[in-house]
Amino acid sequence: MTQYERVADTTAHTGEGPLWHPEEELVYWVDIPNGKLFAYDPETDEYDLVYQTDGVPLGGYTIEEDGALLLFTHGTVSRLEPGADKAEPIAEVSDAETRFNDVIADPEGRVFCGTMPGENELGDLYRVDPDGSVTLVVEDVDIPNGMGFTDDLETFYFTESEAHVIYAFDYDRETGELSNQRTFVEVPTDDGIPDGMTIDENGDIWSARWDGGRVVRYSPDGEVLEEIELPARKVSSATFGGPEYEDLYLTTALTDNDRDEEGDGAGALFRVSDVGPSGVPEFRSRISLE
Repeated sequence: MTQYERVADTTAHTGEGPLWHPEEELVYWVDIPNGKLFAYDPETDEYDLVYQTDGVPLGGYTIEEDGALLLFTHGTVSRLEPGADKAEPIAEVSDAETRFNDVIADPEGRVFCGTMPGENELGDLYRVDPDGSVTLVVEDVDIPNGMGFTDDLETFYFTESEAHVIYAFDYDRETGELSNQRTFVEVPTDDGIPDGMTIDENGDIWSARWDGGRVVRYSPDGEVLEEIELPARKVSSATFGGPEYEDLYLTTALTDNDRDEEGDGAGALFRVSDVGPSGVPEFRSRISLE
């Protein structure tokens, strides 16, 4: 039986977006609506609140090529220098009327970033290029979520949570364009909601299950290979971390409920060690300040 550990017992409303920072040897993750950025140090087995926004949600972030963090809040992209207590805005997504939700850097330093549905409209997926320009790439998405790339960098995965679908697109590395949208996996409506994801060295996809209490590992053909269950119902995202990327870290959410309803450890960061395949380093963003 796979063993999990609760390594950071936060009670995050919506824990999300875990990433391993290889230079700092820390796992970062966010509590979206509370605008909090946490960091866990596996060497000391301690975690800290390292940054908090000024009252706006923090939907996601990427690691810049120089190690700084690029924060995606509510229509604004900001740069957080290591050790700084204030982030500097560098780009605006003028059409975004709601907060960001899940972001990922591509091999060329661009960032794909989703926005939440609003009162009268669905969400969208945008691309921010290194020069700071913004392009709308997928419209009318019912909660944009987990993204990733195949190891040949020819396919882009993208999750539409409320549609219970993970899509695959042809990906053009030179231009960043997406095309030929098709269904990779369709999740039964009673099987939890597909949320964040990560991809391992074998090209397998690890998809978190909101209200499903687990993470599901798929082969590149869409076959279910493994499921790892947690006591928390809302498993929101996954990443591999550690110097050799051998440990799987999972974020969870408590929302406005209590742990009697959402399960033991809801809102905490969990770790599953030695799951088999290792992860791979995430791509770095390279968004210019000019």
